[in-house]
Amino acid sequence: MPQPSTMAGAPQHRATLIHLPSMGSLLRHAGRPLLESTLIPLALFWILFTQSGFTAGVVGALSWSAFAIGRRVVKRERIPAVLWLSTTLLVARTVVGLWTGSAFLYFLQPTVQNFVFAGLLLVTIGFERPLLAKLADDFCAFPDTLTRHPQMKRFFKRVSLLWAAVFLVNGATTLAVLATQTVGNFLVVSTAGSYSMVTVGIALSLWWFHRSLAGEGIGLRIGVPQPKLRVG
Repeated sequence: MPQPSTMAGAPQHRATLIHLPSMGSLLRHAGRPLLESTLIPLALFWILFTQSGFTAGVVGALSWSAFAIGRRVVKRERIPAVLWLSTTLLVARTVVGLWTGSAFLYFLQPTVQNFVFAGLLLVTIGFERPLLAKLADDFCAFPDTLTRHPQMKRFFKRVSLLWAAVFLVNGATTLAVLATQTVGNFLVVSTAGSYSMVTVGIALSLWWFHRSLAGEGIGLRIGVPQPKLRVG
């Protein structure tokens, strides 16, 4: 952590320690929207598709997303941005899938949506809070002291470029797999490939995140809060 300068007349710097919830709490907070918006609909589609056919799989996946949103509305809970986004896209996929009866077109849409999402990330870089920053709130509840920090805002603008690249590569790879594999193989290969790329993106983002904050004299501590560290 940076130490204050000892030179006469040099400005002193204050290091700040910001506390985040425990690792278990962070994993639960991040895992819930991921399960609701991606893993459960995908699993339902596959189970119903193999047991009852394409239409059952499509309807089952959308029904789950509608249930997830409806339950939060009834309980007056905040609906994560990622759940809104995934459900909106799933509605479009379902309409096209049921209308055409084509599994290829059904899965082509989320593949193309990788490119659309990459474009949205790039467009919103100029906003006060880029799209990536809003989505990050669904996976990690940052304290206001960190969210409002200028360095944090700059970080999300810059890391949006990284995630735009991740989605562009993921879209191109998934499109190639979709054009050459069966539905079953496509689901296995594309899911494994997509989550591998996302894992790499998360690892790079965390490294960049830590480096960005360290340069501003901000430290992070996960778990039980301790007295705030002040230097200077």
